Amino acid sequence: MTGKSKFERAIELIDEANAADPNRELAESVEQAKELIYGRRMSAWLDRIHPGASEALRLAVRAQHLRRWAIPRNEFPMTRAGYHAWRTRLYRFHADEAGALLVKAGYDTGTIARVQELLQKKDLRINAETQALEDAACLVFIEYHLGEFARRDDMDEEKLIGVIRKTWTKMSEAAHQAALSLPIPDDLRAVVSKALAGN
Repeated sequence: MTGKSKFERAIELIDEANAADPNRELAESVEQAKELIYGRRMSAWLDRIHPGASEALRLAVRAQHLRRWAIPRNEFPMTRAGYHAWRTRLYRFHADEAGALLVKAGYDTGTIARVQELLQKKDLRINAETQALEDAACLVFIEYHLGEFARRDDMDEEKLIGVIRKTWTKMSEAAHQAALSLPIPDDLRAVVSKALAGN
């Protein structure tokens, strides 16, 4: 720990925890833990759209999916209500897990409480930092996961348009502009255009 700042130690602890994810994904041609990749992508997007972000926000963004695999979706009913119950449980879980790691890193109770508030998406739409976290999550989804989402067996064009529109409404104008700068695969371009018509 000698020579490392609290922030550096906290990021290291978050990454170590996420490196235990049994789910794997390719990133830059290397198979890695899925949530480790996700946390780094979240940080990269935050740095792009909010380079002056506070330390608490940077920590929350890195811990957005902290140990997410520990609470699988299939432990909840496969309904809309079940999905929302799962998400609510995850928010609390991520906040608790992050809090424990931040204590280890030496953070004060005020900073820890702020990170936990952000991870629970409190005051979304009226709090700029919570919105920034949501922006990063939406941009990671659009850049890295929209294509695979579109290829799911249970996904038709109408459903995909709905997903894109819901994602778009969660984002700030700055995030909209960042999303529009991304290259859109040819097979998705027409669907995205339909979804965003009128926006």
